[in-house]
Parts: sequence; structure tokens; C-alpha cells
Amino acid sequence: MSFTGNEGKQITLEEGALLTRKYRESKMNKTGGMFIGKTHIEEILAQADCKGIRIYLGQNSEGDFELVLVGADSNENDMLNVIIDNGMKCPPYPYASNPLNGNNQ
Repeated sequence: MSFTGNEGKQITLEEGALLTRKYRESKMNKTGGMFIGKTHIEEILAQADCKGIRIYLGQNSEGDFELVLVGADSNENDMLNVIIDNGMKCPPYPYASNPLNGNNQ
């Protein structure tokens, strides 16, 4: 199988809200979300033959989760020239209330 750039699927707001609520209720860690800037996402996607972004889950020295983003090529290989982390965690950075973050339940 090769990556085409169409992997994944769009889900409804209700499905996303259920997934994020289950995560928040699990008390697995205190981070509910993370923001990665457009510049870094574009930098990953600009690599030749990049078909999308692979997201690894990691853990920092404080025990909190991190996202590690890399591009993936059409042969399903990680592209290791651009690796992004250190997004802005939510909380503490504020965001507008919506069903995905549970602030309007």
C-alpha cells in the first residue's frame, strides 16, 4: 500500500466531541489539546513527495504528553528532515469554548 494524501476521514462534530470527552474523562493527563502553527505544518508538507503528516504521541520529562509531527512520503516512510514539537498546550493557553474542548457542556 502507498500513501495517496487522502488517508483519514472527516468526522462530525459530535464524533469528535465524544472522542475528546472520553480522553478528558480518562484523566490520562492534563493536556486537552495542542496548537501547531501553520508555518510548521506548511514546512512539513512542502517537502518533495510528502503526502501528509504522521503524528507520534510522546511524553516529556514532566510526564505530560507531546505531539511529534513528521511528513510521510508515498512509500509510507517518515521524512525526518523536519520534525515538529513544542506546540502550545491547552490548557494553559485559552481557547474559545466548543464541544471539542468541553467548555460549553
